[in-house]
Amino acid sequence: MQTFSSEKPIISLGSWLETAAGNYVRNWEHARLDELTVDIFGFNATQLGLPQIQALRASRMPHTWLTDTNLPAPAQAGEERRVVVIEDFEDLPFASSSIDLIVLPHVLEFAKEPHQVLREVERVLIPEGQVIISGFNPYSLWGARQLAGRLSESYFLPEEGEFISPMRLKDWLKLLNMEVGDGHLGCYAPPCETEKWLHRFSFMENAGDKWWPFLGAVYVVQAIKRVRGMRLIGPAWKTQKATAPQGVPATNKTSINRK
Repeated sequence: MQTFSSEKPIISLGSWLETAAGNYVRNWEHARLDELTVDIFGFNATQLGLPQIQALRASRMPHTWLTDTNLPAPAQAGEERRVVVIEDFEDLPFASSSIDLIVLPHVLEFAKEPHQVLREVERVLIPEGQVIISGFNPYSLWGARQLAGRLSESYFLPEEGEFISPMRLKDWLKLLNMEVGDGHLGCYAPPCETEKWLHRFSFMENAGDKWWPFLGAVYVVQAIKRVRGMRLIGPAWKTQKATAPQGVPATNKTSINRK
């Protein structure tokens, strides 16, 4: 039985998400992100990077779009895709306090300056705005497999990733006056490379939540931007004008692909 990959390292996380293990992760994240974003209200929401994960598909905000450093593949039939193309995530082209929700799927662990990315996220979020971050947990079976891969040069996850533990991420967020929620962990199956073996270990999802909840391979953390001395009276979105955030060049604000 061969369950671990011994091929050349996969550089792109987007390509890795097309594998059996990648689909396993993507399905779990889609379920968690749908649960979290469907009840977050506001006007403007954006996802940073990784278009292979549809982080805002359940959002009911009127203005949602993908912010990425590359133009993604054309949208599928019947799908509307709004895209803002930027140079990097360390300098977001949005006005301060202009976004209600930002989702970062695996952005920080592949960023050169993850602290600066978080500072930019905090800057552009409105008071009481929310951020949702997903990442790989280094303290898991998958994290152990990746560590072994650094010694043998046989990686299971993309080689370039510097994975951040949930507790470490929460500490970073608290330094930015972000109130952190409980978070979610999942994907407890061993790092298998085939759908067959991942399915055989599916029973570990329920067992992991109960017996070893901190060892999930993937996590999702949610936080709210708090501003000292500010008190919101009633739902803020009722008094805001539904406009796209300022600061994006008109030629680069949106790109809608239709088929």
